[in-house]
Amino acid sequence: MRTALARLCPALPAGAARKARGFTLIELMVVMVLIAVLLTIAVPRYFGTVDNGRLAVQRQNLAAIRDAIDKYYGDQGKYPEVLQDLVDKRYLREIPVDPVTDHRDWVAIAPADTKQTGIYDVRSAKAPPRTEDKTNAP
Repeated sequence: MRTALARLCPALPAGAARKARGFTLIELMVVMVLIAVLLTIAVPRYFGTVDNGRLAVQRQNLAAIRDAIDKYYGDQGKYPEVLQDLVDKRYLREIPVDPVTDHRDWVAIAPADTKQTGIYDVRSAKAPPRTEDKTNAP
């Protein structure tokens, strides 16, 4: 009695039809394990690269905002009260998005000189605040 493969391909010898049935469960499991091992190596590297890219964009956005604040101070003689002042006076086209938080939620830092008001510097809302006092540190 001929198998279905032998009936479809009459040019194949009788022994070839028996060998061409498919993969065994063990062969499929070995391939799946190899794919899983490769993914456990590749996926963490991929996400690490994505995080490094976001941090690089965040640093660039902070540098652009800080540069605009410095130019604003040089031209106006005072610091901007809100970041939107930089956009209104065309020092920035728009307030950049923080790629870590995906929002425009920069934290404004006031000048150390109490006689001046406005925004002296900015930092990410996700970054922990820098403190000089280490007595409350856990």
